[in-house]
This record gives sequence, structure tokens and C-alpha cells, in this order.
Amino acid sequence: MPHQNLIEKYAKLAVEIGANVQKDQMVVIRSSTETTALARALTEAAYKAGAKRVHVNWGDDYVSRLGLEHMSLETLQNIPEWVVEQSKYALEEGACFISITSPIPGLNAGIDPVKMQQSGLAAMKKLGFFQAHMMANKAQWTVIAAPNAVWAQKVFPDKAADDAVEALWDAILKACHVTEDNDPVDAWAQHNKTLAAHNAKLNDHQFDALHFSNSLGTDFTLRLVDNHVWAGGSETTGTGVRFNPNIPTEESFTIPHKHGANGRVYATKPLNYQGNLIEGFWLEFKEGEAVDFGAEKAEDSLRSLLEFDEGSRYLGEIALVSHYSPISQSGILFLNTLFDENASCHMALGRAYPMNVKDGVNMDEKSLEAAGANLSKTHVDFMFGSADMKIVGIHKDGSERIIFDKGEFVF
Repeated sequence: MPHQNLIEKYAKLAVEIGANVQKDQMVVIRSSTETTALARALTEAAYKAGAKRVHVNWGDDYVSRLGLEHMSLETLQNIPEWVVEQSKYALEEGACFISITSPIPGLNAGIDPVKMQQSGLAAMKKLGFFQAHMMANKAQWTVIAAPNAVWAQKVFPDKAADDAVEALWDAILKACHVTEDNDPVDAWAQHNKTLAAHNAKLNDHQFDALHFSNSLGTDFTLRLVDNHVWAGGSETTGTGVRFNPNIPTEESFTIPHKHGANGRVYATKPLNYQGNLIEGFWLEFKEGEAVDFGAEKAEDSLRSLLEFDEGSRYLGEIALVSHYSPISQSGILFLNTLFDENASCHMALGRAYPMNVKDGVNMDEKSLEAAGANLSKTHVDFMFGSADMKIVGIHKDGSERIIFDKGEFVF
């Protein structure tokens, strides 16, 4: 573990900038049993920030695997009502949410992908209201990370377990701008201003479409919805509370038109999906739909993702990230989307964020669909950026503007 001072700084950052806990607000922390020390630090920081109650929802990936292995599909699909009521209660109380991600790559290898797919779909059907609430920014929420030994040794395979954990902690804290001699809250206030200025430039252009190409074979055009909004960094709830959904973040992202994707995209980093690493994969799109795909490893998991529901073959997000972002320049493959997506341009299969279209947070689902948004019950990012990525913005009149050249913003 890092020095306690750094853990306290990290927790304070998550509470004050990430979730921006308000006085007398309920806070829900989601933590693995692998990350108990950070969960305790977050709890203390939340109470110091004025939280009226902090509730920690504990999970254990090994227990979850045992359930997938031994329970019947029928049982897995039966989501208990108390799980639904717990989420409803938190929303009714006006809670904010802090989630700690600590993946165990490869843990679910050998598990029937149909079980994972169908149990996940059953949970999303029952808890879809919760996802919609979060994605419409009706509450503050943030995701941060903490290491576990398995994950750390996947990232640093040449190190002993304890040394790998220390190295991953160091990498996480640096990526989050948490150091011994700085105030990360102040550092993130400035970082948010920089990202906001970048988003403003993209919003001024209101490109009709983007064309992506690189030497790997990516040749892909993506139409954007009318009145789209580029975002990234801090966001705002309907009641005006600023928060940072992801710590760290380096992206500018917006909403593609559900039927506007055409061409082939090659992933440049592995995707950890439901405990399986999908590697060396590509997707072919036609009129928005992923009509063909392939993968060197875990192709069944990729198929499971694409077949999750009707919308999981369509895109809900496109994000631009400089190949020379601090996380990319670290040279570390984190095997975790929270970090790896901030080292590379990425897109998401599945549900779009309503806040990425003008007045979208006030639209019902029918109106969002009419605007071109994808309303899947899943949202899974994958990385496709590279050092030679070129991105051309295309205006409605056909005029073009180079946005990226050699993996970097040029305007």
C-alpha cells in the first residue's frame, strides 16, 4: 500500500471532485473485497465532506464466479426483488455513487458465455431504470480504481506479487494526478478547465461525420447526431452539481448516430469483458450495425457481447484521446478500460449518453431514438486509437477539417 497520506488524498479527490458529495447527502460505495482499505478511506472522506450516511455494497469476484459455475441459468436470471428495491431506495434518497474497479483478468475463463450473457441481461432488464438514471446525470457518480494482486501481476508480470501491487498503485495514482507534493483537488480543477476548452472547439464545428484511418486497416466513417454535444472531464447534474464520472479521464466524447457507422475498425488494446480478455479483434459495420467480426482470443466473448441485445451491435459513444496522453505515454497496458480508454481513441458498443445530444437529459426514450441515439442495455468501450491515427471531420456542406494527424489533435 502507498503511504496513508496518498490514500487519503486519493479518497478526498474521489469524494470532492469525483462524486462531489453534498452536505447531508447519502453516499453509496461499491467495493470489492479486494479493495477494503480504499473503501474505508472513502467512507471517512465522505463523512468529513458532510455525508449523512455512507453505505458500502461489497462484492467478491471469486464468489460471483462460483455462482456462475454452479447456479442454473434459471436461477441466475431470477434477480431478487430486494436487489431492485435497494437501488430504488438509493435513488429516492438522492444518493451519489462511488465505484471502485479492481478487475481480476481472466477469472471467468471457462464459464459458459451464455450464462454470463443471459444473467447480465436479466440484471439489466430489472435494473435498467438505475442505468438510465446514471447515464442521464440525474445523480453524481464516479469510478476510481485500486489494485489487487492478480491484476497487478498481469500488468507487471516480471514482478513479485507485492512489488507488482506497489507498482500498480504508483501507476494509478500518477494517472490520477495524485502525488506527495500536490493538491489533487486543485490539479483536477485545472484539468477540467483544459478539457472543457477542448470540447468547446469541437462543439463549435458541429461536424456531420468523422472519418478514421490508420495502417492497421481501420477505415471507418461515423456520422454524428444533429445537435450533438462533446463532453469530457466534469459534468453537471440536473440540479447543477458538478462531478467527474471517471478518474482519470483524458477524453472528449460524443454520440454517434445509431445507423451512421460504416467500415472496419481494428482494436488496438485487449478488452476485458466479463472476466475474459478479448484480444486482436476487429469489427465491420454497415449502416450502424456490426455485421461481421473476428478475434484472435476469446472470440466467443466478443460474440456474447454483440448478441447481448438488439442495441449491442450498434455504437453509443465515440471518444477522441491523444495517443500522447499521459496514460498512453506511461507505456503501461492497464487491462482496465477506465485507464486504457484514456490512452487511446475509443468507441462503445451499446447505450448512448443522453447528455451528448442537446437537451437529451430531458428527452424520453422515444425522443432519444428519434434523434439517433442507441438505447441498448449495455455500454462497453473498446480502444482503437494508434500512433498513426488520422481523423478527418466532415461538415454538412462536405468541407473537411483534419482533427487528428499521427495520433494527435491538430486544431
